[in-house]
Amino acid sequence: MRSPQARMAITVVVVAVVALAAGCTATDDPTANPSPPASNPPAPEIQGAVWVANEGGNSLSVIDAATSTVVTTVDGIDGPHNVQVGPDGNRVYAVSGHASTVAALDAATYRLAGTAATGAGPSHVVLSPDGQKTYVTNYDAGSVSVYSADLAPSDTVNLGGGPHGMRPSPDGTTLVVANLKAGTVDVIDTRTDTKIAAVPVGGPVVQVAVSPDSRYAYASVSQPPSVVKVDLQARIVAGQTGVPASPAQVYLTPDGRSLLSADQGSQDKPGTALSLIDTATMTTAGKIATGSGPHGVVIDPTGRRAWVTNVYDSTVSVIDLTARATVATIKVGEKPNGISYAARPPAPTAARTSVVLAVPSAAASGHEGHGEHG
Repeated sequence: MRSPQARMAITVVVVAVVALAAGCTATDDPTANPSPPASNPPAPEIQGAVWVANEGGNSLSVIDAATSTVVTTVDGIDGPHNVQVGPDGNRVYAVSGHASTVAALDAATYRLAGTAATGAGPSHVVLSPDGQKTYVTNYDAGSVSVYSADLAPSDTVNLGGGPHGMRPSPDGTTLVVANLKAGTVDVIDTRTDTKIAAVPVGGPVVQVAVSPDSRYAYASVSQPPSVVKVDLQARIVAGQTGVPASPAQVYLTPDGRSLLSADQGSQDKPGTALSLIDTATMTTAGKIATGSGPHGVVIDPTGRRAWVTNVYDSTVSVIDLTARATVATIKVGEKPNGISYAARPPAPTAARTSVVLAVPSAAASGHEGHGEHG
């Protein structure tokens, strides 16, 4: 192992409202009809596709969000630790830890749309909010690779340590990186692609989430198991709360008021729940049961549904955030880690499809993953 990282129905309450005309009855006015019972319309069904990186299964699972079923499995990407749907939903990006490669797939055809070499030990891939840049953290190389949207290499940002998870700020001005080895939250200016800050948070950092106003970052710290709130303007720790098991990924609800922490734990002592954290007070507001070793987490834009990868039982938990309960469990490939949501429903295809991932000549080889808390 090269690091401490890991492999990570809404209930619609229908309220009947009977509207009565004041002072008027059928006897008083035979032409008047009482208003029919009114009810809140049912919430629309959650549509879209959920992409899952099965690191141990060398594959990507594609889940239909409406039916909670796997519609296809894409083979051919060795050791995919993370997957990310592009902002427009047309492309899906995944890193191959074994091949030190980032790949782009056409979301409509599942065909390979491009590849590029990364640094050693690629961990996560994200795109800028405008879709113009692609970033990959290179855990073993201590760097972030920068590409255009079509994966043409552009730059390399040297951070040192072991950068792992990352997310762009919603305003697009910064990239916030979880530097696992260094125990810092690093900040990159995306206009110049240079490092502008490193905020120590007291332990190995696995992943971050950035508030809708781009002011705060929330970082999962594996030891001691906790979630830390970082003020990105003051560049200080502004709050912290403990969680019951070493957390992997974190994800904010669309309004930024709540944070889901996937408390993975270890294979010997796996976690089995999400922590629901109030971001204003940095206190735990509840827990939601999952499978064994919750790792990756994503929330749909309505804030009603979440999906969680469970590393140790190779499943995805479907979470109703209104009821705070798992409503479905989906079997996927071995050791699912990263997860990403697309608003567009998945394209129909065969139950399994495959891509041939030609390793770019500059790619390093021999990367074997990141350990327990990635």
